Amino acid sequence: MTQDDKQNSNNKPQEQDNTTHFGYETVAKEEKAAKVAEVFHSVAGKYDVMNDLMSFGVHRLWKRYTIERAAARSGQRILDIAGGTGDLTAKFSKIVGDQGQVILADINDSMIKVGRSKLVDSGVVGNVDFVQANAECLPFPDNHFDRITIAFGLRNVTEKDKALKSMYRILKPGGRLLVLEFSKPALPLLSKVYDIYSFSLLPAMGKLVANDSESYKYLAESIRMHPDQETLKGMMTDAGFDDAEYTNLTGGVVALHIGKKY
Repeated sequence: MTQDDKQNSNNKPQEQDNTTHFGYETVAKEEKAAKVAEVFHSVAGKYDVMNDLMSFGVHRLWKRYTIERAAARSGQRILDIAGGTGDLTAKFSKIVGDQGQVILADINDSMIKVGRSKLVDSGVVGNVDFVQANAECLPFPDNHFDRITIAFGLRNVTEKDKALKSMYRILKPGGRLLVLEFSKPALPLLSKVYDIYSFSLLPAMGKLVANDSESYKYLAESIRMHPDQETLKGMMTDAGFDDAEYTNLTGGVVALHIGKKY
């Protein structure tokens, strides 16, 4: 099966029975979270450096666009799921101010520790809280957050439908969810170049910088196994979100999906 075949086969929800995918590997559902945790325990210390190298710094523009589309305001309550090292959290903290609150949630305690240290060192503390949580069963009340973001995290979730429903439950009426994630390039030529980069250069870069090629091989595979733009849009609609839409960034290498709750 080619890489394109593998991605195309994922344009329908894949979780069946008790198995799911971990990159191109099929594993038991209950095993995936631990395997993903191993990846992020391994890369946490070099996460920011690798983000800049892997995207040539463009991830900062993708995140800036996400912040703009969130249209958050002073006093609001924001949840940053899979918040990692806190790039979005830091921006939202300044926007919502002293009367607002931002929660950085991540399933991985290593990422939370790195994120907390980074934000504290940057002076971002007063209105930010940290919660270790699984996106499939978020430990927050119904109708609680004005905005929810998840950047480059949804592809690592075992049961994405369950996670989207959990996000919908805790979003306030009038709120919006923003999902920033790698997606499917719109042009065939771009897709071919992206494959060469992902499966040849990316693991080599991971080996050189983070001494870990396998984790970056998984990251490349997880991107290919993630639902494409239209499939994810349909999943958001099925979870209850209104006016689901997406914008392709960098030719569809990344897409920002937005859903609202009325």
